[in-house]
Amino acid sequence: MIKTGILLIVVSVILSGCSSNTAAPHPNAGRYQQERDSIPPRLPTMLEMTDPVPQAEPLSPGGNKPYSLFGQHYIPLIHSTEHKEIGIASWYGNKFHGHLTSNGETYDMFAMTAAHKTLPLPSYVKVTNLDNKQTAIVRVNDRGPFHRDRIIDLSYSAAHKLGMLQQGTARVQLELLQSPALFAATSTNNCFIQVLASEDSQRLSLLQQQLQRERALPSEIQAKSGIFRLLVGPTSNKQQAQQWLQQLKTGPFPDAYFFDSRQCS
Repeated sequence: MIKTGILLIVVSVILSGCSSNTAAPHPNAGRYQQERDSIPPRLPTMLEMTDPVPQAEPLSPGGNKPYSLFGQHYIPLIHSTEHKEIGIASWYGNKFHGHLTSNGETYDMFAMTAAHKTLPLPSYVKVTNLDNKQTAIVRVNDRGPFHRDRIIDLSYSAAHKLGMLQQGTARVQLELLQSPALFAATSTNNCFIQVLASEDSQRLSLLQQQLQRERALPSEIQAKSGIFRLLVGPTSNKQQAQQWLQQLKTGPFPDAYFFDSRQCS
């Protein structure tokens, strides 16, 4: 009876922490059966909490384009090879279990996954709970959390491994371990042309749309250390790269140049 009583108290505390973990409304909130998120009926197993081994994966077809939500504009960091961040983590469970993630996979609250607003999908991140020094590796395959003071939404298993279920949130550090940009760097000899660099991400997003609309050129926005770069490419065809550069330089972007001349020569 004593053990049963203690278990009920622990479950009650965890449920309280989960219910107080109020997130911003989800853009697809109407498709979920539950109005609010809730804790699963069981704890994850040790096997389910095993850290995934970072794999070299290409970008997912979905979830990697610039988007706007709740008045905020986001540009996925699809060319990032380095990323460190400190902030508040939360977690999501029953409400979203079995529904599609932003990159088209099915959310499994017992898998070691996470949601981030701008990291490339998929990518692998090491998460450190700064309060208790517990660590976990997660595969980012979703967008969120759309709550002003939070940087990552963890699966139920990942949150349990980091020891943050009772509190609902925790102060964490993120470190990017593997991303599609790292995969591309080691698997291809792609050439990019830099069109413009700026701290104004929205300006570059508008220019990117202009390039795609008027010149049908593939382009990406790369971010590093607070600087955003509008790049045309990639291409492994050196002749095509020269043609693109000539188009840009004789057009509205006379200062365009090969982003890495070693890849384009």
